[in-house]
Amino acid sequence: MRQYLRVMKAVADGTRVKILKMLQQRNFCVCEMQSVLGISQPSVSRHLRLLEDADLVRSEKEGMWTNFRLASPKEANQYSKAILHHLKHWLKHDQSIQKLLEQARVVDRATCSG
Repeated sequence: MRQYLRVMKAVADGTRVKILKMLQQRNFCVCEMQSVLGISQPSVSRHLRLLEDADLVRSEKEGMWTNFRLASPKEANQYSKAILHHLKHWLKHDQSIQKLLEQARVVDRATCSG
């Protein structure tokens, strides 16, 4: 029950769903997410921590950067695996998500304000 509630809490927030949709495209660092989402670094980090605790997202250190990606099926628990699978198909036609993904395609850590 604890895993289920953790996953449901994580995806019950619009910003966290946006982060998951972005990570379907590619890996991002915090400053890139901050730039696209228009929220502070501590807020992005807080959202990412909840997503990691729910086995939806993983982080990987690359030099001075920490990149975030979706959890693989082997890393995900049964609930996060199901959510990640279905989220691929959900919100495809939502205009706010489409706009967000367009911004995410062009953000670059070298020029983001992080």
